[in-house]
Amino acid sequence: MSREALKAKRARPPAVNPAPPGAVGGQYKPLSPAQVVAITDTAYRMLAELGMGDAPPKLVEQAVRCGATVNDMGRLCFSRAMVEGIIDQSCKRFTLHGRDDAHSFAVGGDRVYFGTGGAAVQTLDLDTRTYRSSTLADLYDFTRLVDTLPNVSWFTRCCIATDVPDIFELDINTAYCLMKGTQKPVGMSFTVAEHVDPIIDMFDLIAGGKGRFAEKPFCKAHISPVISPMRYGEDAFDVVLKCIERGVPINNIVAAMSGATSPATIDGMLAASFAETLAALVMVNVFAPGYPMIFSNWPFVIDLRTGAFSGGGGEIALLNAASAQLANAIGVPSGVASSMSDAKAVDAQMGLEKSLSALACGLSGANMVYESSGMMASLLGASFEAFLIDNEMLSHVYRMVRGVEVTESTLAFETMKNVILGAGHFIGEPETMASMERDYFYPSLSDRVEPTTWATDGASDIWTTANARAKSVLADHKPDYIDPPLDRKIRNTHRILLNEN
Repeated sequence: MSREALKAKRARPPAVNPAPPGAVGGQYKPLSPAQVVAITDTAYRMLAELGMGDAPPKLVEQAVRCGATVNDMGRLCFSRAMVEGIIDQSCKRFTLHGRDDAHSFAVGGDRVYFGTGGAAVQTLDLDTRTYRSSTLADLYDFTRLVDTLPNVSWFTRCCIATDVPDIFELDINTAYCLMKGTQKPVGMSFTVAEHVDPIIDMFDLIAGGKGRFAEKPFCKAHISPVISPMRYGEDAFDVVLKCIERGVPINNIVAAMSGATSPATIDGMLAASFAETLAALVMVNVFAPGYPMIFSNWPFVIDLRTGAFSGGGGEIALLNAASAQLANAIGVPSGVASSMSDAKAVDAQMGLEKSLSALACGLSGANMVYESSGMMASLLGASFEAFLIDNEMLSHVYRMVRGVEVTESTLAFETMKNVILGAGHFIGEPETMASMERDYFYPSLSDRVEPTTWATDGASDIWTTANARAKSVLADHKPDYIDPPLDRKIRNTHRILLNEN
């Protein structure tokens, strides 16, 4: 067989994916049982004694009906008994739908999935390798690129179209790009509550009629209803209520900053951010008990020397893994963040920061690991090449989360006996060939050839390889998941700014 034929054979996907999404996590527990209790107890105490400030009147009224109180400072307080009752009745598992059922998966339990997040205002240009302002065309290109990446289980818009200044047009065009470019589950933010109805009406149209979206919702809302430290945000609260009304699953994100909006101590930050995410859980469930909500406690780190956000490093990996452990302890669908590299280039810094946090969060058993692909420059930038490299990295992470299966067959004592007393090597054994497909992941971007061959082939680094691959995918993969008649109807209703293909 020729070298090219061997390369083509190796490039084909294995018959059985050795590193599939949805592996069972929970092997890494950074907190001891006693530490979980201490942090949880402190969080309950914060909610009972300090309470939440700036609670909207409608929330105060409903929460008091459910057992909350208002203290002398006008802060809304929740007793431990009330919060534990809310947890008991809260949603423990729900299906995050794709428009194509092949992409749907269950959120909750002990399964781990990686996807995207972010709101980058800059994009790493494929041609100049420098950053420029993100555009609506970039968002569509990222969407259709992710449509080809098997380890990115959902696509939350990763960048902000800075060329769309009107906030309603920004939201409607963001939603349109997500629908046009992928049939995976998607996620987006709604700037204000008034934008929810027209966007869900568009989703209904795409799903086949009025009310069809709510039957199998394929888009979740990313909302940050808590402003650290320990306050509610009224605009986000209004978005939550409107999303509940229209059946949009909610990803309630708390993103406190260590030493700024949260204590700098690791345990203190975990207690404070856990309390705030519990406050978000209470807010949703007093209006809609059991409503689908992802408990997204994302502890963020700032460099205390400069005050700048730091997306990569051991501390943020530890914090988010511990956050997943706390959420898993109360049994709610958990969301954390990883892979938010501070690197600007596709380089070794990017690789070490991303892999460190992705592995920690995957092994921790977080159900939804956000920001895990494509994000650069401390979340200010997004990169096409990074999406491809991160997708490959996640195969290695999933392989580690999958762990080791031990059976009589795979222990292979009889094979070892035959080889050791016979031929002296395992290359031709049936178990070797079976294991090759079942147990090992073979990368397509990472280089494993010997140095002479590498030099002969052009001595390419992974940035160059991923750049060429990204350009090839974007040139060839041009999905249009909105039928032309439906597309015209949407364009007649809204000002869609993405060019028609």
